[in-house]
Amino acid sequence: MSEKKLHEDQKYIDGLLQNNSFIIEAIYDKFVPKVINYIKQNSGDSDQAQDIIQDTLITIYNQASEKKLELTCPFDAYFFLLCKRKWLNELKKSSNKEVTIKEELLYKGEDAHELAFETDVFGEKEALFTEMFNKLGTACKDLLTATFKIKSMEEVAESLGVTYAYARKKKSLCIGKLTELVQESPKFNLLNK
Repeated sequence: MSEKKLHEDQKYIDGLLQNNSFIIEAIYDKFVPKVINYIKQNSGDSDQAQDIIQDTLITIYNQASEKKLELTCPFDAYFFLLCKRKWLNELKKSSNKEVTIKEELLYKGEDAHELAFETDVFGEKEALFTEMFNKLGTACKDLLTATFKIKSMEEVAESLGVTYAYARKKKSLCIGKLTELVQESPKFNLLNK
């Protein structure tokens, strides 16, 4: 698996760092109601929810300014999880009850979903490639199949009974045609969103 890329919701982290009132207002409009609702449903009130939210935003700000926080997941999930943890810790402190959260299970689940999604997309891209490959003419399919199996173009040309120059030129044309077929497919745009 490749290195995780920055999520588009990094704008919320950057907005907090820059004290951007528009971004802060967007956070309050989009993500705070869910947290308030969660805390109210779990032995809390609006004032306690506001304290947790403020504390969480300060924590995010500090991590972003000191450790260059780079978001690789939706801000909503990240923010909600942090608020939920803080609230559960608060409940644990205020009551003598054992409050536990099984984060290992949560992260394994997220990784499993992410991996399943990536695998699904990979399978769909592979199916699209195969579908478009089968639309190529026989000469192109034979040439490309040979180049997948044999690394040396001299050997490919020899196995097909053509000259080296012809094999190279034809390979370039066939790859160009295959690329065109794949990119013109309506499925291509859906897979690359």
